[in-house]
Amino acid sequence: MMPSLPVLSAALMGAYLAAFLVLTVLSARAAGRPAWLFGLGGRQGLPALLFRLSFAGGLLYPVLLATGVEPAPAFLDPPPPVRIAGLLLALSGGLFAIHAQRCMGLSWRIGSAAGHSGAIVETGPFRLSRNPVFVGQVALFAGLLVARPDAVQLALTAALVLAVRLQVRVEEAVLVQDLGAAYRAYRQRVPRWL
Repeated sequence: MMPSLPVLSAALMGAYLAAFLVLTVLSARAAGRPAWLFGLGGRQGLPALLFRLSFAGGLLYPVLLATGVEPAPAFLDPPPPVRIAGLLLALSGGLFAIHAQRCMGLSWRIGSAAGHSGAIVETGPFRLSRNPVFVGQVALFAGLLVARPDAVQLALTAALVLAVRLQVRVEEAVLVQDLGAAYRAYRQRVPRWL
């Protein structure tokens, strides 16, 4: 028997978050510096809050659904193939984000602060996008929304998208300040998203 949609969604988000945290710790240890930069740079309070709410909700909401509590009925009742497609998009997004995070290596950080930028990474998914981790995260949440289109999942997805848009503006300004012409040239070669 196949596990329920909420169980699969919770497992998917839990696996993504576990991999994200493990890679963050390993990167911070290898670099010999903290990877958490929220709070060091300006204008990151709102994106940091939205990221936390999105990911906490992305994990806890399907757990709540799995217990039988349904605070928001689905807008639509997608047929099983659409739900499966949504879960596959979520899985692909999560894997893409983790792959991109891994490719960042010693340059990985959460948040941005002047003087703390790593080297520009131009390999792997960074040849296609300047922000592949965020692209993968948005695909993860979009897939969960396709699998279960309801008000809570829509709010979680919207919060994540807003967090990404706000954070990218901060990060790009810091990268221009720290890396100058090298980052401007990279920005000319590689699109922000895809």
